[in-house]
Amino acid sequence: MKLGRRELLGCLAGATLAPALGQAQSSEYPDRPVRVIVPYTPGGTNDLVGRILSQKLSEALGQPFVVENRPGAQAIVGTEAVARARPDGYTLLIGASGPIVFNPATSERLSYDSLSDFIPVTNLVTFPLVLLVSANSPFRSLADLIAFAKSNPSRANYGTPATSFQLATELFNQRAGTRFQHITYRGSSDCVTALIRDEVTMTMIDTAPAVAGLSGGQVRALAVTSADRIAALPDVPTMKELGLPDVEAVLWAGLFAPARTPPEVVRRLNTATAEVLQTADVKERLSKLVLDPAGTTPEAFRATIAREIDLWRGVAKAANIQMDR
Repeated sequence: MKLGRRELLGCLAGATLAPALGQAQSSEYPDRPVRVIVPYTPGGTNDLVGRILSQKLSEALGQPFVVENRPGAQAIVGTEAVARARPDGYTLLIGASGPIVFNPATSERLSYDSLSDFIPVTNLVTFPLVLLVSANSPFRSLADLIAFAKSNPSRANYGTPATSFQLATELFNQRAGTRFQHITYRGSSDCVTALIRDEVTMTMIDTAPAVAGLSGGQVRALAVTSADRIAALPDVPTMKELGLPDVEAVLWAGLFAPARTPPEVVRRLNTATAEVLQTADVKERLSKLVLDPAGTTPEAFRATIAREIDLWRGVAKAANIQMDR
């Protein structure tokens, strides 16, 4: 089919304007409400982080950022929903270590790929785990606990609320040469209750419920899994200080977009989020949750995710932990 001069010029103009129009649309992002999927039930740490961030991004970018809770199946339901969403920046994910790092480490049949199905916009917050024992136990130090476990392998056990905590504790098992047996509980607070009732020997849980449990005086903290001591528990030593430098487990929550989201949109979200995380109001609110604001580049965050998947896949294999079974 032959084109006349007018038709040909029209086609050329359309081809020229199409990229420019796309750039204009990206530069105007966002121009309508944005969904922020939290793959957990309301009220938990990740939900609270998502709501704090969404409120502040709404103020900073002039459009509503609306949290939508999509829990289920180890956070797979909500995470998969974002992986399959249109890559335009209007559906985002509050992705935690669990679905992004620990699920791939323990499953070969996930419905999403953490590295190819998402763009990691930025890390948001980080927190270590705290190793707790009952205040009524004879364990005054980590050395006491390890000695007991080695002498009494059939009596030594631990409670965890999720696979991520289980793998972190199995890393401790592997490095300390112990064989604490695993017992599953519904939540971190349940693990604290189990300690108080002498149902388990120890637990390694997230900082907020650990600090809450310690405030009651019924549990004792022996170590934290961060590289340095944390402000909320300045008297509690790190695993490294206690002779276990390889037992480092810092969990996180981050902001993710579907793969192929325009780079301009990712940059705008990254910049806005970095500014939000540095505000005094957000720092104070996160501090009350015993969380540290993070913030990083997409490239650095992706490298962290790839490295952690490899680490925890090795731990899972050594401990024979597999979700698919």
